[in-house]
Amino acid sequence: MLFYLALFLFFLYFKIARVFKREEKPNSLMLLQNIVVALSAVSIFLYGLIMLTWIFPIIISFIFFIMAALMVTALQLGIFVDGKPQFGMSKVYKLLPVLTFCIALLSAIIWL
Repeated sequence: MLFYLALFLFFLYFKIARVFKREEKPNSLMLLQNIVVALSAVSIFLYGLIMLTWIFPIIISFIFFIMAALMVTALQLGIFVDGKPQFGMSKVYKLLPVLTFCIALLSAIIWL
């Protein structure tokens, strides 16, 4: 179960980082986070390919990719109450270090 959670969080991070790259100026902290998540992603996919039949991680990855894209698109469009945005991409960008930590932690835990 942790494998699927880590895989979903990876795709969510990937989509948020892609939007960040287009909208914001890249910085060294973001580059460091991207490297940590990329190494964790290799670990997650390696675990999935070793422990499961190879087709399952591919199918689940495709589904999670679409789910993450839809979630980020919904946030980009905005959630408004009385004309004021309640939750925007700027709040999501502030949570990226926490998401990076969660992905790295989960990728380490699934190997134990």
